[in-house]
Amino acid sequence: MSPATIAGCGALALWAFLALLSRMAAGIPPLQITAMGFAVGGVVGLAVVAATGRLAALRQPPLAWLHGVGGLFGYHALYFIALALAPAVEANLINYLWPLLIVLLSAPLRGLTLGPARLTGVGLGFAGCAILVGTGASFPPEALPGFLAALGCAITWAVYSVTAGTRPLAGVPTEAVAGFCLATAACALLAHLAFETTVVPDTRQWIAVLLLGLGPVGAAFFLWDVGMKRGDPRLLGTLAYAVPVASTVLLILAGEGTLSFRVLLATLMVAGGGFVAARAR
Repeated sequence: MSPATIAGCGALALWAFLALLSRMAAGIPPLQITAMGFAVGGVVGLAVVAATGRLAALRQPPLAWLHGVGGLFGYHALYFIALALAPAVEANLINYLWPLLIVLLSAPLRGLTLGPARLTGVGLGFAGCAILVGTGASFPPEALPGFLAALGCAITWAVYSVTAGTRPLAGVPTEAVAGFCLATAACALLAHLAFETTVVPDTRQWIAVLLLGLGPVGAAFFLWDVGMKRGDPRLLGTLAYAVPVASTVLLILAGEGTLSFRVLLATLMVAGGGFVAARAR
């Protein structure tokens, strides 16, 4: 794998901690924690950009800001709408179509070939995710608006990810993500003030928010930007199915669940899919 693809894998590793850290921050409304996490990630990112003398990277055309903020805030807003209007299991299963869509969109949007090995790999990954996330899922018609929002999540994140490496967005420096994070924090704050009641975090919740901002809701987006622009989106899309599996394993290790045959089977299928896709030429 190229260094850029490895950077994208670093983002996937950080996102595996999202569920565990979210459990630590339980009690804080979702839009509030989104605003706080992105604010931490944006401020830290801005400090790093300023220290390297790259603040000029934040001066980007409207299209770049629409792409960056639309992808980051749009995905999270649709995700919370989906969870509010549809059962969580089913909403999450539909949401996890985004890795599959990244692989499929790599052909028409980036001109990358797929081939049977890559399609088999991402198919195994999705099947493993379905076994893990979607066991016992049902899709009641009254939850259709929530399912559509979850589908919007998947499409939004896949399009945001794949188009990051297309003209003219490929020339947007990764340092600009700091500005996108801060703008996303501002949008989430406005949505929070409109729809939620503010909760003052305790010490445990503050620690969780800081860790979220430094990792899954901070550095991960910078690494993902590098991976999508200069790495292999087909392989990263396939390996992304390791995120829900790794998240579940971390929760089990933290005492939040129990190891089951379903988890082991999903792990084997996702690992097998990643192995098949990684060997594709």
